[in-house]
Amino acid sequence: MTLTADIFWSFRSPYSYLATRRYRAMAERYDLALNLRPVYPLAIRQPDFFEKSQPGWLRYTLTDVFRLAQYLDIPFAPPNPDPIKQNIATRTISPDQPYVYRITRLGQVASRQGKSLAFCDEVSRLIWGGTAGWHEGEHLAGAAARAGLDLAELDAIALAEPEALDAELAANQEALEMAGHWGVPTLVFDGEPFFGQDRIDLAIWRMEQAGLKERG
Repeated sequence: MTLTADIFWSFRSPYSYLATRRYRAMAERYDLALNLRPVYPLAIRQPDFFEKSQPGWLRYTLTDVFRLAQYLDIPFAPPNPDPIKQNIATRTISPDQPYVYRITRLGQVASRQGKSLAFCDEVSRLIWGGTAGWHEGEHLAGAAARAGLDLAELDAIALAEPEALDAELAANQEALEMAGHWGVPTLVFDGEPFFGQDRIDLAIWRMEQAGLKERG
């Protein structure tokens, strides 16, 4: 019996990036369907969060994600450009956001086609893996192709249906909160949330209790 779980995930979250290839490995190893449901980053959902956060929060987060990437042997670099336009000195979020709306809507279009896990993994590898100008040239088209998708088709749908896609993204966020969490990445299995890239093994353990088997 194939088990299913949802993954709530954001393009701006380095922890989401560091978890995603392990989620893909799970789906390949086990008889498991993982439905990645993208959400808008916290910077969009709660723009004043960074201004109100502890002064050392950003410094610690950067320290943690760099060492975690080294530990996991995953390429990692600050995104260029950042998916979110933000004044780092003041932590103020710009009202103009040319990148994150596009890629998050593209992720939701990919979700409609059952390929969001692969698409978001491939795109996040560009954003967080050291590809400068990831939004330019053929970078995104190549990422879409590696996920079995066509970027032109995804963009056409995203441009034609922004309100519908935003409603679906809002529903993703609501589902995450209904499951008992608010952050990403969060895997939800049978109504139980497993928040963070460090809870993947725990989620597998729980699913094994429910009959999770390796693929034959």
